[in-house]
Formats: sequence, C-alpha cells, structure tokens
Amino acid sequence: MKLSKLDKASVIAIRDCMGTTQDESVLIISDAKKREIGLSLFENAKRLGHHSLYVEIIPGKVNGEEPSNEISELMKKFDVVLCPTSTSLTHTDARRNASSLGARIATFPGITKAVMIRGLNTDYNKISDLSLKLKSILENGKRVRITTKIGTDISFSIEGRTSYASKGLFHAKSESGNLPTGETFLAPVEGTSNGIFIVDGSMAGLGLVKNANIKIKVENGYATEITGGKMAKKLVKMLEAAGAEARNIAEFGIGTNHAAKLSGVLLEDEKVLGTIHIALGNNKSMGGSVGVALHLDGVIKKPSVFLDDTLLMKKGKLLI
Repeated sequence: MKLSKLDKASVIAIRDCMGTTQDESVLIISDAKKREIGLSLFENAKRLGHHSLYVEIIPGKVNGEEPSNEISELMKKFDVVLCPTSTSLTHTDARRNASSLGARIATFPGITKAVMIRGLNTDYNKISDLSLKLKSILENGKRVRITTKIGTDISFSIEGRTSYASKGLFHAKSESGNLPTGETFLAPVEGTSNGIFIVDGSMAGLGLVKNANIKIKVENGYATEITGGKMAKKLVKMLEAAGAEARNIAEFGIGTNHAAKLSGVLLEDEKVLGTIHIALGNNKSMGGSVGVALHLDGVIKKPSVFLDDTLLMKKGKLLI
C-alpha cells in the first residue's frame, strides 16, 4: 500500500515523534474542521497496530477553552493522546491533568494539511538539539530584552523560571507539546514585563498580519493599550471576552524549526526559525499562576534578543 504524504506525516507523528510502542493505546480528539487529519492519524495508528479511538468534539471558540468533562476523563485513560483541533487544547486543565497521570500528549491547534505535511517531514533530531540548547541558556539567565527595527522594545524577568523545549520527541511519560513543533519557551515573571512589542508576523486566532501591525503597550506585566487597525480591534474583543487576566504577558518563545514558514497558522508560525513570540493570557502550563481560559501568541519577525548582557539573537539570527 502506497501512503499519501498526509499518511506519511501521520506515521512520523505516531511512530517517531511520540515513540509509541506496540502495546500502547492511542486517542485522537478532533473536530469536523480537522476531520481529514484526525482520521488519517486514527487510521495510521490502527495500521501500526495500536488500540485506538477517534472522537470528535464541537470546535472551541478560543484557544485554551476546556473540553467537556467526558473528554477530559477520556484523555486520562490512554497512553498517547493526539489533538488535531481548530483551537488549542494545550493550555487546558484537561491536558495538564492527563499529562500528570502519565499520558503523552501532542496538540495540533489549527493544523492544516499543508502544515502537517511540511512541518512533520523534517529533521526532529536537529530541532531537538537546538531547542534543548536554548533551554539551558535561558535557564541560566535573569532578564530578557527584545528589540526590533520597527519599534519593539520590551523587557522582563525570567529569574527562577523553568524553560521548556518543545522538541518534537515526546517519548517519556507525561511529556507534551505541539506537533509540528520546534520552540523553546517560558513564562516571564508576572508583573515584570514593561515596554512595547509590535506583532508583525501573525496573531493567534487572526492569522497573518498584513495591512497594519499590532502595537501592544505593556505596563507591569499587562497589555494596557492595543492599537493597529482591524486586527488590533479584534484582538481587544477576544481579550475583553475572557476578562482582565487575559492581558497578562504569559509567554516568551523562540522558534527552532528550520522547515517551518509563516503561513497564518499560529501552530506553524511560532515555530519559524528567526522569529520569537509573546503570548497573552494563560501561563499555568509553563509554571505561571494565571489560569484564564485564553492563550494568544503574537509572532515577531527579525528580533534582536538580549539575555542579561549577552546578545542571543541579532535581527532574527541566533548567535549560538
């Protein structure tokens, strides 16, 4: 049987990225919008000999929205859980609780067929090495400053914070992350972020930034002013619907996937080598204390990143 490109990507996800062994069970959670990818993962999990189950949920309204209690309980009962869904289940209690019981979980928020094929047919050992190297470097730093030619200038404390390498190889119990992947990220210390960041790549839930960049003013850990045209207004509405804590500066991440490109799908965009991203909202999944049901990343192109007194990235080029 000749496998399609999508099937080959599904096999890589199950066999290589998750390291699934013959006796392990696999749960696929999808929705009607991502059914083709969900069913490809399901059929290939069965073909590889795994006890598998496919379930569909109603597409979530925003990233970080909790699934039903029934789905949350189901996630705890499988060795490996794969979530190709329209909105992200990454930053949910359902994912965290299942992970804490040992499940290995990969989330594919907003995945498209093209992103699945491009992002998974790549060298994950290379991505893993770079992601882990960045993790070690960040955990030895205390303060980050980010600047760009178009006006980003923001700084925050990372002192004492654990850094996470989403390396694409989730082989140990309780490991989780995105697929396709390739990033190293952490939660800035709450209340320490100050300055301005300008999103000129893409914004979660909104897509590629095309006409007007999104300018976000930050004071003492919260986004206090958001300007920049229609996309900025839509972002404000999304944040207002979730409450005041949605404006928390939740995440700083660095893309490490050399095969990824800006596509308008945040899942891929935040992994692009040469970019960084800053997220608003929930940071509990990365050791923070803000549990709001929203997590929105904004991608910044060609940044310069300073770690304490060292230049870590210069205009999008990593110097490590």
